[in-house]
Amino acid sequence: MEKKDSLSKITSCGHCFNISAMPIIGYITKNDEYEDDDYGHVVGESGITYCVLECPACKKINIIYYDWHDGMESDDEIEYKLLYPINQKYPLGLPDKILSAYKAAEKVKTIDVNAYAILMRRMLELVCIDRNAKQGTLAAMLKDLADKNEIPQKLVNVAKGLKDFGNIGAHAGSGELSEKEIPILNALSKAILEYIYSAPHLATLAERQLEKIKKK
Repeated sequence: MEKKDSLSKITSCGHCFNISAMPIIGYITKNDEYEDDDYGHVVGESGITYCVLECPACKKINIIYYDWHDGMESDDEIEYKLLYPINQKYPLGLPDKILSAYKAAEKVKTIDVNAYAILMRRMLELVCIDRNAKQGTLAAMLKDLADKNEIPQKLVNVAKGLKDFGNIGAHAGSGELSEKEIPILNALSKAILEYIYSAPHLATLAERQLEKIKKK
């Protein structure tokens, strides 16, 4: 099994979604012995190991655990379960397709910023389709949503910024994005998603809770 100062199995960082083996900077193992029911002597060991991993990409800490027993032939049989960070902060209330597109973009943002921008642009197109914008260019779909008061004009300008970054990522002749743009892309996308989906979702939850209180 893994030891301190060695590398973990290939796993995904709970912070930046980088997928790689990670240095193990600390661990603790709880061992349990199990006995033969007929003879009462120890016939094997099992247990739980907790590991502190450091992501090589973002340098943040992940805490995982896994169950093991001495009948395992290799570490390939180990299945990691993430304890920290808990509950990645995806915007609330996203439809499944939008959430999948958002997660797909997050997974590549530390690998290729240009790919991240392209996937975020694609997610924006899915948002327009989900909100029944008239088919056309992305700019035209965004304008249609604004005309129907689905989104305010200021948010169209935010969405345009996300679209423009996506265009740069898609066309080599337009320039090259860097890691400095990641927080901007992330903030732009969250602003759009939280306005369109999270705010109405939270409002609905609040209304339901108020109804429950009134009925008491």
